[in-house]
This record gives sequence, structure tokens and C-alpha cells, in this order.
Amino acid sequence: MRVVAIAQARMGSTRLPGKVLQGIAGEPMLSRCVTRLRRAESLDELVIATTRQPDDERIIDLCRKHGWAWFRGSEHDVLDRYYKTASEFGADAVVRVTSDCPLIDPGVVDWVVKEFADRQPDVDYASNTFPQRTFPRGLDTEVVRFDALARAWREDDDAAWREHVTPYIWHRPESFTIHGVTSEMDCSAMRWTVDTPEDLRFVRRVFEYFGHDMFSWRDVLKALDRHPEWLEINRHIQQKVL
Repeated sequence: MRVVAIAQARMGSTRLPGKVLQGIAGEPMLSRCVTRLRRAESLDELVIATTRQPDDERIIDLCRKHGWAWFRGSEHDVLDRYYKTASEFGADAVVRVTSDCPLIDPGVVDWVVKEFADRQPDVDYASNTFPQRTFPRGLDTEVVRFDALARAWREDDDAAWREHVTPYIWHRPESFTIHGVTSEMDCSAMRWTVDTPEDLRFVRRVFEYFGHDMFSWRDVLKALDRHPEWLEINRHIQQKVL
């Protein structure tokens, strides 16, 4: 089974424009994501999926500079972007991650991929966000078999769902077999993703504390036990809903 991680990235964020190239401890956020994802042992390839918008040429420039694989597709039909990227790179299974999660943990990615792989061919989709979230928001990892992604691409006619790639799958448990991955602790109230300036401040604080990026998500939890005030930086931010 060829496992391809596809990280969606674009410059056109509404709440924090250009966020994927914002600096975090001397590196663009996208670089932080890629560096951490590349430590996941379960991935055969990592591809940056961006759009055809002129502003996203800066993302392509970064990909070329570092030799990262990339693909350009629709800005708003992200399901189409994922399907065409997966087709281009010969994926049997697609790992969906986003480039606004610089604390993404390679161990968590491997965990979700393993639970998906161990249940083949019975499971179409595995996730640590659905049907129950226990991980902090910002470690989100979804794995979907290519044939299930292709079916969603063919059948989903809801533009809002297509922008979020997988809702067609997890809204149809009678048609797709879904497996949820949970941790022993409920950390779902924690916000480690970046969508606002406050989120960026929080993530920068974490990287500054460690002085490197080899830390795990459990290391971050230990740091937050020592510095619970960090959680107040972005506690008030509301996640955009589908």
C-alpha cells in the first residue's frame, strides 16, 4: 500500500493571510510542518497541494528551493485538488494534513496510519478527529483509501463539503467504514492550530521554549503543565465551523 501524505497550503487565509509562510523560530510555518511530517515512518511520499492562484507561486518557490513534491489545483474545490494530487502521485491511501499545524506530530501520524493499515481492507477512512476528538486541534490526521476518496470526488455535490475534502465520507457511515483513533487523555479543548495572530503567538511560544523541533506532542503537554498560562493566549478563539 503506497501511502501519500497531502498537505494543503495556500496564501489566501481569511483570518491570517499568508499564514503558511509566517516565521516560526526562523523558519516558515510550512517548513516546520514538512520537517515534522517527514519524520513519520509510515509515509511513502509527502506532497504540498496548493492552488493556481498567483499568490501561491511563493509556495511553489519554497517547494522548489527545498525539493519538495508539489501539485497545483482548485482553490476552493479542495476535494478535487486532493483527488488529482493523489492520482498524480499514485496513492493507494491518502493522509490528509493541513499546513497550518506546525505542531503536527509524526508519531501521531504513524499511529493513525497504522490503525488504518491494520484494518485493511475493511476500513475506508480513519481519523483522530472523527467520530470523537481527543487530541489537541492541530494534530489532525485523516487517512482515506483512494477508492473511497475517488467515490467522494465523483458523488459529492456540496461545495462546502468539497472545500473540506472528507465530510461526504464521514456523513455517510452506512456507505463507508470509519475508524476513530483516540488517545487516553481528552485534550480536545486545546488549540494548537494556526488560524489567527493569537494562535501564531502560542505556537511561537512553544518553539521558543524548546529551542528545536524534535519535541513530541506529549512533550508539549508537559510544557503546558508547567506553563498553563500559555493556553490563555488563544483560548478564546472559535474554530470556524462547516
